[in-house]
Amino acid sequence: MATFVHLTPEPLAERIRRNGITKLRKPRPGFPGGIFAVPVTRDFYVSHQWLRELKRGGQRTIAAVYFRIDDDTTVWVGHYNSPARAMTAAQAVAEFMSGESREGWQVVIPERVDSRKITRIRTLRQVIGWRYAPDAKGKLPFCTCDFCTAGDIKASRLRARAEEIGKKKEAAAKRPPPSSGDRET
Repeated sequence: MATFVHLTPEPLAERIRRNGITKLRKPRPGFPGGIFAVPVTRDFYVSHQWLRELKRGGQRTIAAVYFRIDDDTTVWVGHYNSPARAMTAAQAVAEFMSGESREGWQVVIPERVDSRKITRIRTLRQVIGWRYAPDAKGKLPFCTCDFCTAGDIKASRLRARAEEIGKKKEAAAKRPPPSSGDRET
């Protein structure tokens, strides 16, 4: 049996312990509906990478719900911005265990998880994972306007930094490129 972890707001943990994971996402074109999860791997960071991104939605504390499903259960696996592929739960675990970077990958389980399949629920340290995108560290977001960054952590600093970088780029564009005749030999 494959073990997966589902991240949920901590206030819902006790309800999930009693009733299982029942809330399924609705399917969309190119996206199957179901429960989002990640296989439990030796790499704790990869298994719990979505925590900080989920906290951006306003939840204060996220809990991890560990559960087991049969190896032959059909699940959908893919990067969050790419189409998902159908495979068995055992194949999904093997895919995550491969040497490639699995940041931003997710598994969608198209059925509810019964409370008897839940093995553990725990509160995690709330600093695991990435925000915005797995490779976003050190990069400016696509848009830093007041609307897009409203409510984000340190949004005013981000806008100031983006403005400063924009001014530097403008100044560099106005400077004429050095010509070969300007150099002294």
